[in-house]
Amino acid sequence: MEIIIHMSDIMIPMVIFFVVGYGMVSGVKVYETFLKGAAEGLKTVVEIMPTLIGLMVAVGVLRSSGFFDMLGKLLAPVTDVAQIPSQMIPLLAVKLFSSSAATGLVLDIFKNEGPDSYVGMVTSILMSCTETVFYTMSVYFLAAKVSKTRYTLTGALLATLAGTIASVILAGMLV
Repeated sequence: MEIIIHMSDIMIPMVIFFVVGYGMVSGVKVYETFLKGAAEGLKTVVEIMPTLIGLMVAVGVLRSSGFFDMLGKLLAPVTDVAQIPSQMIPLLAVKLFSSSAATGLVLDIFKNEGPDSYVGMVTSILMSCTETVFYTMSVYFLAAKVSKTRYTLTGALLATLAGTIASVILAGMLV
């Protein structure tokens, strides 16, 4: 077991040395190429920063205003039939925009319901099998300058629905 622990300690440095060594053997100016990539990455960060700030502010405002709690209570009759805990509605809505904000809601759910409860199990599985759809689309499509998204949003929302259903089913089997 200790061998695996020590191997994991050296894996990242080994990968870095391999990439640098391969670049040097291939005749690539590794440091200059790194600096060029870092400069392009910084430009990308500057370009997407307004989008990120807008998403974070919007999620913060909706969460602080109580909108997500109201939405959960409003949709509780529907979610109860589908055996989706009403606490999941704010989490699902926030997770579409921000994983870090959703993590805050997860901690609230764990504190109120417990991580081993049905709601806690659904929450844990849900966080693992859903994506921050709008964040991902806005950041990556903006960075890649994609203007025609076609069916990306529909597919991503269907995948989130499938992940939600899987979370409910799997948590029901575990509890």
